[in-house]
Amino acid sequence: MQILRHSEQTLKTALISKNPVLVSQYEKFEAGEQRLMNEAFQPTSDLFGPITLHSQSDWITSHPEAPQDFEQFYSDPYRNTPSAEKRSIYIQSIGALGNTRIISEEYIKWLKGYCEAFFYGLTVKLLEPVSVSATRCSFRINDNTQNLQIHAGHILKFLKKKKPEDAFCVVGITMIDLYPRDSWNFVFGQASLTDGVGIFSFARYGRDFYSSHYEGKVKKLQKKSSNDYSIFDNYYIPEITSVLLLRSCKTVTHEIGHIFGLRHCQWLACLMQGSNHLEEADRRPLNLCPICLRKLQCAVGFSIVERYKALVKWIDDDSASTPVVAPRHSREDNVNLPKPAEAFKDWREWIVKCLAILQK
Repeated sequence: MQILRHSEQTLKTALISKNPVLVSQYEKFEAGEQRLMNEAFQPTSDLFGPITLHSQSDWITSHPEAPQDFEQFYSDPYRNTPSAEKRSIYIQSIGALGNTRIISEEYIKWLKGYCEAFFYGLTVKLLEPVSVSATRCSFRINDNTQNLQIHAGHILKFLKKKKPEDAFCVVGITMIDLYPRDSWNFVFGQASLTDGVGIFSFARYGRDFYSSHYEGKVKKLQKKSSNDYSIFDNYYIPEITSVLLLRSCKTVTHEIGHIFGLRHCQWLACLMQGSNHLEEADRRPLNLCPICLRKLQCAVGFSIVERYKALVKWIDDDSASTPVVAPRHSREDNVNLPKPAEAFKDWREWIVKCLAILQK
């Protein structure tokens, strides 16, 4: 294991900049906000630690990229910024997200609420769910896993055509595995920053995807033509667990962060770190490091305190008006699900520590 540790001065410059204009902007933050962000370059901070590399297959090792500090983000002429007319994030579900209608509806509402808290100040809206056939995308059976996959690039073209006038971006979510081109095995997600669209799959976040007993395996390809989408009828959907919800929230916010112009973080342990595999994605925290937090705050303009309070509220709001979980293969739709937020417990404790510093 290797620890990627930067000097205090390097982190301070990455966060505050040496540009007098950006330094002046930083000094206008409230005292509590500066206290929290200054944790970035405190060697003894228990909130923001260095990046740990576990193997040569980790993202930073296998995908060398130039780091992006705040000044580079601020000065990027091509980054997307919400405007008064375009301040909505749209979520488009593709195919079923749960074993019943109510599970699908609740799951996407949970994601909507999380995005509203994470990108505090922007509006998050849901588009009407669509079937895979509505996208007219190509699909295949993966030779390695024997599971169905849909073409990510074709989905992006579909989303671009559906993008509403007030949309900052449109993100598609699906429980079906993705591939970007024939030569690739799979991809967790894909986005077009210029078009403000992205598509993300949560299929591999189910606890049994990599098991030899995975129920999503297709025994025989029964596709009669490229226009026959009947193979997706009643296709296997993984159980919505707390861990799957956490992984979903992490992926959606990471990828939308890219649409805002945040590149992969190489400064501190951060949500915006890249990941090559599920193990690395699980090590990546839910929080933004101070450098990436300043980038997002610059783009959106939220109160840092209010944003953290909204995230705590989302975790605490279990939506358990009728605390009954639908059986995994239930066809019963008249069931209201409590939000499975157990996996967010550590994240909540971390936010509370940040709020204590902000409100000191």
